[in-house]
Amino acid sequence: MKKTFTLSVFTANKAGLLHRVTTGFTRRKINIESLTVSESEIPNIHRYTIVVHLEEENVKRLVVALEKQIEVHKAFYHGEEDVVYQEIALYKIPSGVIVHGGLAEKIVRQHGARMLAAEPKFTVIEKTGHAEEIEALFKELEPFNILEFTRSGRVAITKPMRELREYLEELEMAAAN
Repeated sequence: MKKTFTLSVFTANKAGLLHRVTTGFTRRKINIESLTVSESEIPNIHRYTIVVHLEEENVKRLVVALEKQIEVHKAFYHGEEDVVYQEIALYKIPSGVIVHGGLAEKIVRQHGARMLAAEPKFTVIEKTGHAEEIEALFKELEPFNILEFTRSGRVAITKPMRELREYLEELEMAAAN
């Protein structure tokens, strides 16, 4: 049965590596639902957070294939219950609809969003949350003429407490032997 998995892939910071990582998904005809790349807690190590809907056996095979890439240090997969995650979204709406105490302002407050920038012609609203929460705010703001909308991919932290440093030390020890 297909489930949602979050992959954490730790790599060197090398040009062209994103292409090689994503090509592995394309070859297997796996759709990436969300992809975020950032620095990790270890200098010169980047973290790819990738969300997929797959059967667990296929995710396991994918992780093994990812780890065969030369500059990939370690890859993990986690079920929804094993990660704490959020997305961020920005909505640009006409400033005229954000009148003190107006309906649009009430909607923004009810959703726990905040006004990030107020310009004469537009206001930018920021919402952090799960995909469903971001989508719900979008639907409620739609009648107010959303001028622009963008959202990040998933940003996730794993609940299991083993640190990446431990895995890297194990890899170094194995390579030395």
